[in-house]
Amino acid sequence: QVYLAESGGGLVQAGGSLRLSCAASGRGFSDNVMGWFRQAPGNEREFIGTISWSGGSTYYADSMKGRFTISRDNAKKTTYLQIDRLKPEDTAVYYCAARGTVVGRWYESQPEAYDYWGQGTQVTVSP
Repeated sequence: QVYLAESGGGLVQAGGSLRLSCAASGRGFSDNVMGWFRQAPGNEREFIGTISWSGGSTYYADSMKGRFTISRDNAKKTTYLQIDRLKPEDTAVYYCAARGTVVGRWYESQPEAYDYWGQGTQVTVSP
């Protein structure tokens, strides 16, 4: 079981930056592929990107390339999401998620591929 807790959200002006953190506890972390998603009111959960076990590889949704950067520190059992040049449409609850045992391709964009989820952190971007 992996327990995840996001932090770092808040209210920020458009054009600013935020770095979200996701701290893991319980068993594992370096054994888990990690992913980030977001969900705006009335919308489905949207894939942002994912990072491999060592952090050596990342994969992003096409719409997220350029302003979103995922990293991880296995010693601290933490993964990060850096968001630059924030836009009002980035307003959402941001979630981190962990995959359990991976069979096949390591990167997946579907929420169903992730076994553990945090509670989310709210990001609100003002114009």
